Amino acid sequence: MAPRDADRSRVKTVPISRRSNKVDASLLAHPPADDRSFAAFLNSLPDVLAARDLRTVIAAVRAATSARRGVAFLIGGHVIKVGLGPLLVRLIERGVVTHLAMNGAAAIHDFELAAFGGTSEDVESGLGDGTFGMVEETGRDMNLAINAAAAAGRGLGEGLAGALAARSDLVGGDASVLVAAHRAGIPVTVHAALGAEIIHQHPLADGAAIGRTSLLDFDRLAGSLPSLDDGGVVLNWGSAVIMPEVFLKALTVARNLGAGKPREFLAADFDMIRHYRPAMNVVRRPTKDGGRGIQITGHHEILMPLLVWGVLGD
Repeated sequence: MAPRDADRSRVKTVPISRRSNKVDASLLAHPPADDRSFAAFLNSLPDVLAARDLRTVIAAVRAATSARRGVAFLIGGHVIKVGLGPLLVRLIERGVVTHLAMNGAAAIHDFELAAFGGTSEDVESGLGDGTFGMVEETGRDMNLAINAAAAAGRGLGEGLAGALAARSDLVGGDASVLVAAHRAGIPVTVHAALGAEIIHQHPLADGAAIGRTSLLDFDRLAGSLPSLDDGGVVLNWGSAVIMPEVFLKALTVARNLGAGKPREFLAADFDMIRHYRPAMNVVRRPTKDGGRGIQITGHHEILMPLLVWGVLGD
């Protein structure tokens, strides 16, 4: 059969006045003006997509802080190793963060920066000869702190933070989120994955101690989540698996004990790419019956300063 061309001369058009537009002049970006403040920069962004979402998260965190609702940060290791600890410290000091939860990698990077002034080794060079993750001081000091916390009935985060705060030789304590949480008296929890962290390679690693302290931290996180109800905020930064999974289970416990609450909170995920678990376990499922979920994709070292400056700006 011969091809039959469409006859566009018969196409029916409609006037633009009948069309609903998604973008109009009120949403457009504003060029730089005489006001070079951060607030002016933030307001200059177009009111669409990620820029709108970022302003929404900033406004929600500020509102939650003013209303004394919970603001929980869930963080992965990359957030600390790219140098963002001092920004989280400032949020903690200003009373914004009500619960700091992290995976084991974040705790290790923070501990090393605080105690030794550096972190993040070359994995490939150490893997070849079996020295990757085998630094004596990190494995020794962190496992001693965990073992002591288990013996005293303390959580993993509490044990690490307390051990750092008690040291007289800290070289990077002012940038440590563990130390800042300890000083501010807010819950700081570490959620371990046995065998996934370099300190589990050390001879002093005690699976029972790690499990006992990390499980206590799980209970502590579940106990903090009711503060999210009706206006709180939970932000997942850079954890693709551990923290989204832990958060979902802790939220289930909190709702089981709290007659279906907390609800009506904002849940946001920030990461360099979009992953399944944060999308489902932080953003969508927890807010399905009330609240709002947002995903913003980009580099932590750019996005977190924007958020923190927006939250703390006058």
